[in-house]
Amino acid sequence: MVQQLRYDGKVAIVTGAGGGLGKTYALELAKRGCKVVVNDLGGDRHGTSSSTSMADKVVQEIKSAGGQAVANYDSVEFGDKIVKTAIDSFGRIDIVINNAGILRDVSLLKMQDVDWDLIYKVHVKGAYSVTKAAWPYMRDQKYGRIIVTSSNAAIYGNFGQANYSSAKSALIGFANALAKEGEKYNIKANTLVPTAGSRLTQTVMPEDLVNALKPEYVTPLTLYMVHESFPETGRVFEAGAGWYGQLLYYRSNGKVVPHASVEDVAKNWEQITDMKGAHSLSFMKDATAHLMDALAAQEEENEKNGTSGGSGGSDDFPSDIRSSALFREMNEGVQKEPHLVKNVKAIILYSITDGKNELGKFTLDFKSANPSVYYGDIKGGEKATTTVTVSDNDFTEIAAGTLNPQKAFMSGKLKVKGNIMLLQKLQGLMDSKKKSKL
Repeated sequence: MVQQLRYDGKVAIVTGAGGGLGKTYALELAKRGCKVVVNDLGGDRHGTSSSTSMADKVVQEIKSAGGQAVANYDSVEFGDKIVKTAIDSFGRIDIVINNAGILRDVSLLKMQDVDWDLIYKVHVKGAYSVTKAAWPYMRDQKYGRIIVTSSNAAIYGNFGQANYSSAKSALIGFANALAKEGEKYNIKANTLVPTAGSRLTQTVMPEDLVNALKPEYVTPLTLYMVHESFPETGRVFEAGAGWYGQLLYYRSNGKVVPHASVEDVAKNWEQITDMKGAHSLSFMKDATAHLMDALAAQEEENEKNGTSGGSGGSDDFPSDIRSSALFREMNEGVQKEPHLVKNVKAIILYSITDGKNELGKFTLDFKSANPSVYYGDIKGGEKATTTVTVSDNDFTEIAAGTLNPQKAFMSGKLKVKGNIMLLQKLQGLMDSKKKSKL
């Protein structure tokens, strides 16, 4: 017999819990030992009214069954008040299920600003507000489970729901970012795409389908997603009619087209969009690494054809070092705008490794009258003002913005000898022009 998953000692906030999906989540959580804050403004599906009765009824049902719950009637845009209810009543917060939502369906040309703004205020700002208020408690206790609720309207689009579809898409990105930020604190954040009969779907589905798609079909997945044993974070899961699945973005292998023109892209469109061998990526660094490989492939093509990637470039940048393309880009930038580094008056030597052994050196010579970036050790008997040792992968991540330079330095991934303040000065110059991070 499978052991029942319990939530004893845990405290959950369920927004929009006065009916539909939120109500079933709250009831089942309480049944399994969780203390629940039942949040519901008590409004209609357009978000234009309010009432305390819906939340009160759910709380009474939970208490009648022997559970523990408290009602909260605040709008989700005031997340601090909702979280305060949890802390004042139960002393902690472990689970946030961002379920509250409204609809303002109208085609784009007939849409008013209020239709757009209200949707974002409830769905996006509401999830942000409640989650942000709960985050410090989860961080300090090194535990948290967060769900944001998206929709198939976000995945596929839906006529008359440009506001709703875009807001629900935004929540996917929100949860993915939370997953990265919360990883070291054991805070897991995921997205749920439910299909169920509710106040929101009764206007867009036939009545018999609304009645058939019971919210209870979604609840098992939702509760598992907020259990302490749930292993996933930064994922999108779908549920409806007793069916459960996972949604992933897939990326085609695409095609490298060196020095592409519009016509070249059109000519190669079939290969660019061919999904055979497509794969899913989990991190920005993976996407960036793929682009670095594409740059390296272009460099190889340039070397074969005896051409360079741009004015001021050098053919001496090796294609087997991924970050080489970044140094080439730096050189091109310096050749075009030498005034950017005229006051640096220093030489910076980068030792790029594979994590253990050196792959090659790159010199940033901003001391000479004609500043340049080139592959190899310092020329002319000069000495480095600053020497940086970093792995090829880590440097690529720093350049992409997925690895913080300060954190890399503190963790030993980025080793600096000499004038470290020079790097910060140079970083500021390059950031001002949105060049590669140094």
